[in-house]
Amino acid sequence: MAAKDGRNLDWRRSIVDLMKLLGLDSSLAARQTLAKELHYSGNPNDSAGMNLWLHGQVMRKLAENGGKVPSDLLP
Repeated sequence: MAAKDGRNLDWRRSIVDLMKLLGLDSSLAARQTLAKELHYSGNPNDSAGMNLWLHGQVMRKLAENGGKVPSDLLP
C-alpha cells in the first residue's frame, strides 16, 4: 500500500501516518476513540504513550485479519 500511495509516510513508526495510509481519521480525538475501543488502559492524555501502544495494536489487528505486516513491527 505504501509503495502505491506516493506520500512519504513513516507508517512503520507513526500511528498518525499509518492511519493516513489506511484512509482513517488520524486526529487526536479519533486516536483516543480507537484506543478506548481497543481497551487502552493507560492515560489517554499521554498522547506519545498512547500512540506507541496504538501503533502496535493496529499492526497486530492488521496481521490477525490477513494483512501483510513485517514481523519486526508486531508487538
